[in-house]
Amino acid sequence: MFLIALKMLFGDAARFFGIVMGVTLACFVIAQQGAIFIGIMNRTTALITDMGYPDIWVMDPKVQYIDDVKPLQETQLYRVRGVEGVAWASRLYKGMIRARLEDGTFQNCNLIGIEDSTLVGGPPAMEQGSIAELRQSDAVIVDNIGAATRLARRPHGPDGPTVPLAIGNVLELNDKRGIVVGISRNTRTFQSQPMVYTTYGRALQYAPKERKSLSFVLVGAKPGQDIQELCRRITERTGLAAYTRDQFRWVTIGYYLKNTGIPINFGLAVSLGFLIGTVITGFMFYNFTLDNLRFLGTLKAMGTGDVKLLWMILLQAIVVGLLGFGIGIGLASLVGFQNRNSPLAFSMPWQLLMVAGAAVIVICMLSAMLSMRRVVVLEPAVVFKG
Repeated sequence: MFLIALKMLFGDAARFFGIVMGVTLACFVIAQQGAIFIGIMNRTTALITDMGYPDIWVMDPKVQYIDDVKPLQETQLYRVRGVEGVAWASRLYKGMIRARLEDGTFQNCNLIGIEDSTLVGGPPAMEQGSIAELRQSDAVIVDNIGAATRLARRPHGPDGPTVPLAIGNVLELNDKRGIVVGISRNTRTFQSQPMVYTTYGRALQYAPKERKSLSFVLVGAKPGQDIQELCRRITERTGLAAYTRDQFRWVTIGYYLKNTGIPINFGLAVSLGFLIGTVITGFMFYNFTLDNLRFLGTLKAMGTGDVKLLWMILLQAIVVGLLGFGIGIGLASLVGFQNRNSPLAFSMPWQLLMVAGAAVIVICMLSAMLSMRRVVVLEPAVVFKG
């Protein structure tokens, strides 16, 4: 009987193709839009995830996300160092600065100042040069994406190619010289501004003068120390907010989810894809069942029970769902693969595959339920009339 169900399904090539395309469309939109949404959220926390050294981030209690910098007094660093369980605590400066390029244009950059002595808080990986080169005079490190795009040297002719920023080139940062000593490999950030790393002391020379300059305190815990307990202890002793890396990531993501229209826009796109996929699949599958009622009625007249017929329809829905899911996920993955080096944010974790699979199951079950009702109420004698 199940072989007959498959022959019925594959025998009507036009409707079979239409049903599979309906499921594929829904799965593709859910997976692709969901992957872009996750990719954008990951970019909002790129600096946090790239910086793997600190166990804890300490900041002003009113900080809402990574770019919401509220400077601290330098004395807060020593208060944090005095908390029991802290192995080390380092300064971190984060701010925006304008870089003047050779052709006279300006480009906003993220300026990161890391601890002068330990260089904790530097880039995650180096493409050229080394972090130790920051100890040279006027030294800065630029991320590879910014060096190849926004900070690249402009072509001399109208059709000439841009020349990526390279080691030895000079940037003008707030009317001060910065010599590029390394190119780092970073995750793209939400605003896609170039990342410029230097030492903490030099960052204060580049940045506009402020009464407070300490953006964050990066903390390493002693071996065996409970991180959550240390966060609580730092907050109690200093009055500052202390988050683990994962906590600070979710604080930042939560801000963007709550205060921007990003989740609404992507939610509408995913919902529309699910709705269109459900309507197309349900309509096509229902019509497919109507066209095959004479065969189902014949089987019913020959003694086949309703349960067996329902299992036949369910098998058809499962086959269509598996094919549509595979094609949809494959197309979404192909889009991500082709744009892996482009500005498109794309991340497809296994949880997203589970969500897309659950959506496909719902679509196929709803479509099958519409068809099952016609089979249950079908009278075998109908196929012999006329």
